[in-house]
Amino acid sequence: MDTQQFDPAAIDAAARALEAGQLVAFPTETVYGLGADAENPAAVAAIYAAKGRPQDHPVIVHLAPEAPLDYWACDIPPQAQALADAFWPGPLTMILKRAPNIPDAVSGGQDTVGLRCPAHPVALALLRAFKGGRGGIAAPSANKFGHVSPTLAEHVREEFEREASVAMILDGGASQVGIESTIVDLSRLASHGPVLLRPGQVSAEAIAAVIDQLPAAPDAAAPRASGTLESHYAPHTPVAMQQREVLLETLAALHGAGRKVALIHMGDLPTHLAATHAALRLPAAPDGFAHALYAALRAMDGQGADVILVEAPPQGGDWLGVNDRLRRAAHGSTGIVHGLLNSHAKV
Repeated sequence: MDTQQFDPAAIDAAARALEAGQLVAFPTETVYGLGADAENPAAVAAIYAAKGRPQDHPVIVHLAPEAPLDYWACDIPPQAQALADAFWPGPLTMILKRAPNIPDAVSGGQDTVGLRCPAHPVALALLRAFKGGRGGIAAPSANKFGHVSPTLAEHVREEFEREASVAMILDGGASQVGIESTIVDLSRLASHGPVLLRPGQVSAEAIAAVIDQLPAAPDAAAPRASGTLESHYAPHTPVAMQQREVLLETLAALHGAGRKVALIHMGDLPTHLAATHAALRLPAAPDGFAHALYAALRAMDGQGADVILVEAPPQGGDWLGVNDRLRRAAHGSTGIVHGLLNSHAKV
């Protein structure tokens, strides 16, 4: 595996590797992606194998700004072009009807395709070098399936250091946004209108300001999309998210029980709780919190703690994407705190 800083020679080498059917990890403004030629089913299959990703879980295809949208999608509604004009390059993925010439390897067997144009200079340089800027790079996050997404090149190395199929990692520094793109379904406008499948930095209100229609919540018939399973973005250490007052009580109880706690918080800690096993304070603003979240989860995952406690952010508004990721990271950990305390009491 070759790790390269951003330079023209590295970009060219990465583009040639993709054209040869190899995998290349690269930075975007959201998270790092594990990329393959979207029109090469064998290369896309290698992504699934490297990540341990279910075959029916679609991937997002990344395009250069100049790439023709109608090569990748058909029956494109005017709302899609309006959103592309407003938010591309940027952290918005649109689900559209897949063009007949595009293999279903990228869509998990569905008749739709997820498309976006990333806003990172390394990603844009790679997309423009790959197939003369007309190709698409299928790229889910560059981590093992269901694990915390990477926001640094070193995170990718940690995930795939033993994975021979990853030919290169392009290092573009820390991802600015820090959580994955907003996903809006535009494939069923006539019957369902726009549907918000995954929240992100581009809010439903921002989308509505462009297309004059607020996206609805996902319905049972909505297309499957990346990162929308109930359990996702999870570290190996169990995660519990609690409101501040409850969290402080829990922290004191776990300390009293001799449990090791890794803490992610926003506010000041009382003096008697400040000496917790491991702690990181994140910004109390949604963009700053999102930017630091995945790196914080990874750092706390390496502390040998019994649980990662996270101070619950505010609800609604600009916090929707952050809360979505934390809810999925904590899924399946219900009762973990009670279990830790209860097992201690029985000793």
